[in-house]
Amino acid sequence: MLKNLGEKIRELRVQKGFGLNEFAKILDISPSYLSQLETGKTENINFTLLQRLQEELALLPLNLETNDETTSRLNRAVQQVKTLQKADEEAAEFLLHNLESSIEWFMNKKLR
Repeated sequence: MLKNLGEKIRELRVQKGFGLNEFAKILDISPSYLSQLETGKTENINFTLLQRLQEELALLPLNLETNDETTSRLNRAVQQVKTLQKADEEAAEFLLHNLESSIEWFMNKKLR
């Protein structure tokens, strides 16, 4: 299970443009521990680190049973919009409205 979690951490870290050393420093852990976590070579992860990973990567909710990229991206987007909503409700509403409108437009286009 932690191997899949580690793979997801690495994937999201790289997507955000963080190097291993840089991201380890942000998380306040050693680069070797982050490497072991990402490769599934450690079984230990504490709750505080999980919280920091969530803050930096919007990691959860995470479905470890599937590698469905669309579901993973949508789950991450949901978490990011929820975080944005706390900081800027208007911006979050704007994004949600545009997403819904765009989906509706594409669905109607396909049905014609």
